Amino acid sequence: MFLSRTEAATLVTRPVGLTAATRRPPRRTPRRTSTRRRLWPLLGPAFVAAIAYVDPGNFATNSSAGASFGYQLLWVIVAANLMAMLVQTLTAKLGLATGRDLATLCRDTLPRPVVRGLWVQAEVVAIATDLAEIVGGAVALNLLFAVPLPVGGIITAVVAFVLLGAQSRGHRPFERVIAALLLVIAAGFGYTLLGAGLDPGAASAGLLPTLGGGDSLLLATGILGATVMPHVIYVHSALTPHRYGDTHTAARSTAGRARLLRAQRLDVVLAMGLAGLVNAAMLVVAAQLFSGSSTGEAMSLEGVHAGLALQSGDGAALAFALALLASGFAASSVGTHAGQVVMAGFLRRHLPVLVRRLITLAPALAVLLLGADPTTALVWSQVVLSFGIPFALVPLVWLTARRSIMGAWVNRRVTTVTAGAIAAGISALNLYLVVDTLLG
Repeated sequence: MFLSRTEAATLVTRPVGLTAATRRPPRRTPRRTSTRRRLWPLLGPAFVAAIAYVDPGNFATNSSAGASFGYQLLWVIVAANLMAMLVQTLTAKLGLATGRDLATLCRDTLPRPVVRGLWVQAEVVAIATDLAEIVGGAVALNLLFAVPLPVGGIITAVVAFVLLGAQSRGHRPFERVIAALLLVIAAGFGYTLLGAGLDPGAASAGLLPTLGGGDSLLLATGILGATVMPHVIYVHSALTPHRYGDTHTAARSTAGRARLLRAQRLDVVLAMGLAGLVNAAMLVVAAQLFSGSSTGEAMSLEGVHAGLALQSGDGAALAFALALLASGFAASSVGTHAGQVVMAGFLRRHLPVLVRRLITLAPALAVLLLGADPTTALVWSQVVLSFGIPFALVPLVWLTARRSIMGAWVNRRVTTVTAGAIAAGISALNLYLVVDTLLG
């Protein structure tokens, strides 16, 4: 039997014994893996914001809450973390949709007197933030190396200034440094939690909303201020514009917009979820070791450190101090960056980073030099931050609900209602705290 010319050519070009049935199809990347590869490079801004949710102020308020009331205020941490996820999602979406940050949009859309008022309160918030970070870093250096508190404050400020230098190479190096420090904090509290243990029954009861009086209300307000941080509402919106390439080109299609929203939501859930677990661990450790303690030292950062060494060993105390140090360094650099964003956005003015660092450093150093109790100063700084939340959150909700600004990215009605309820609830809580304090 003779073969045609076409059949002969086929036998020459096809390996012997390899039929159509046995040939392997081209290797394809699984859809899920391909999606991950597209999303993971887009993560980062929320991790910078998340460091502010585990700053030294959180250490103080959560430790004080756990030592004073056991697991009773655990529900506040959970609720505050859920609020934070919604708030940071909105602020990231605002930056994606408009290419501008919240402070700049306020300047462009609000009357000038309102803008100046918002700037003043934002600067007060920045000072309260820096006080918490500098004091926390100073306490950590004192616990680790017996460095005097004022000297520790200066060292913390210098290190934060150096960390900000990573931004000169773009956002990505800065985000990696901050994310690494966030993991150090999480690892430190993971280790201390293993030593302290967990009471599942008490933890379950702590998820039921209850308050035990004025002191618990003060701490609940401080937890809100330490968790829903007003200054990172501004800074997160400044990190997302142009962070994902040409946002407006990608958003022209429904698929492109959905991809960007999915990326920033994943970023927020991962970062804020990690921060929420760390905050819960702080309260649980203090509740396990110090709940019902008759000594006030148990409610200070130094007391927590000493108690960990006594009850869980030197390793747990070291992990706590290292986590506090990483928190002070990282959160201070993020706070300084937030101050730059606020001034540039509201006033179109820039201060050299060193000048801003010195201005916000002064109140913290004054607290340390005057010998004020560091933990008390930290708690009250978080209460000040809580009072600043509505001034950042109300404009955020208003802007993201306007189609003329957001276009296709505009909030759904249920999102606007929920965010508005959060702003109203926090404002009512702050007002009640003022009335209770004045009448009490």
